[in-house]
This record gives sequence, structure tokens and C-alpha cells, in this order.
Amino acid sequence: MIVRHATAPDVPAIEALVELSIATLLPADLDPAEVAASRHIMGVDRELIGDGTYLTVWSGDTLVACGGWSRRATLFGGDATAGRNSRPLDPKTEPARVRAMYTHPDYTRQGLGRLILTRCEAEAAAAGFTHVELAATRSGAHLYEAAGYEPVEDWYEPTPDGVGVPLTRMRKAVHSNLASN
Repeated sequence: MIVRHATAPDVPAIEALVELSIATLLPADLDPAEVAASRHIMGVDRELIGDGTYLTVWSGDTLVACGGWSRRATLFGGDATAGRNSRPLDPKTEPARVRAMYTHPDYTRQGLGRLILTRCEAEAAAAGFTHVELAATRSGAHLYEAAGYEPVEDWYEPTPDGVGVPLTRMRKAVHSNLASN
């Protein structure tokens, strides 16, 4: 497995993984209308790639997992998601965001999500953040709880389809290893 930061040429592979992950993994926790509506609030965020905070995990030529963190206010969503906010966050008073975590269905439960999550937390802490926050799907909440995230609030995100997608805002404190050196 190779772990590296995403680049613009990776976008088609990321888009394909997002769609495969939505279609295959979300039906275990969402009804068909919620799965379809999820496509409005999930997807590739090229801003994360441009910021150098989006990670990819490759097995040969196959993208098997991806996810990143952000120093911007947007909590979730892809390029086309309504309500995006590129405002820079203040690391002293606001949490960094963990964003756009997807795993290939053939590679779930192999530690790849945890690997990306740990790297995101370390990078955010190194950038001066003391907390990270994310919007978890029902499918992803299990991973985040196991990694020490605590639920803050549950809500249904409205979509143009008129269907709300269930999400949970979760938060965790992170610490920079730089302070101990």
C-alpha cells in the first residue's frame, strides 16, 4: 500500500471511489432515497487537494481509500455541495475539519480509514489545531467513535430531492507531537 497526498490527476479515481462507496456501503445504514440524496452532499472537494490536505491510499493502481482534513470552515461535501465556506479557520479557537473519507468496499475493516484518520489528526495538530471535527454518516460513525470522537449533534441535512440525510457532528481533541520534542 502506498499513502500519499492527492494531486489533480487523481480526481477521476477519487470520483469513482466516492460513487462506489456510496452505492455499496451506505445501503447498509440508509434507505434507498437517503442513499440517492447522499450524492448531493458527498463528493470530491478539489479545494482539499489544492490545499495539500487530502490523502489517498493505493494498492497498485487501485485507489482503495481516501480522506483528508481542512483548515477551512466547510464541514462536509464536495465541489457542488451547497453552503460551502472557504473561510480559513482559527486554530486557536476553531477545530480543523476531517473531510471526505471513503473506502473501497473490498478494503473495509482493514485499518485504512483509521490510517487516514490518524494522519489527518497529526497533520491538523502540527498546523496548530487542538481539536478536529467532522460530519459522520451512519456508516462512518462506528469508525469515528472507535477512534475517540464524541458526538456533538445529530441532524438531517436537507437535499434538493427533499430527503434529509442523517449526519452526526463529532469532535475530538488532538495533540501535536512537536510539543514533546
